[in-house]
Amino acid sequence: MRRSLFFTLMIVVAMPGIALAAEPGGGEGWLKPFAAIAAGIGMGLAAGLCGLGQGRAVAGAVDAMARQPGAAGRIQTAMTIGLALIESLALYVLVRGVLLLFVKWPA
Repeated sequence: MRRSLFFTLMIVVAMPGIALAAEPGGGEGWLKPFAAIAAGIGMGLAAGLCGLGQGRAVAGAVDAMARQPGAAGRIQTAMTIGLALIESLALYVLVRGVLLLFVKWPA
């Protein structure tokens, strides 16, 4: 309890310092709002579609395991690898969105 309170207080104390250390406003140009919108829409689409893909993959794997219980271990391994690859697509979009938000755009 005391440790979480300490870290919370440190964050509250440190955040104004970060805001004051930022550069003066301006110089961002007109692309910054569009970058924020693009990052939000891209991450929303990626998360939603990856969720649908993962749901279909798990449903197919469970159906295959129900049909052939003897191959359940191999099916589960293949499903886990597939889910990791699907999730990596959402993580790539997240990284791309963060780069869009924090890149210095020309004025």
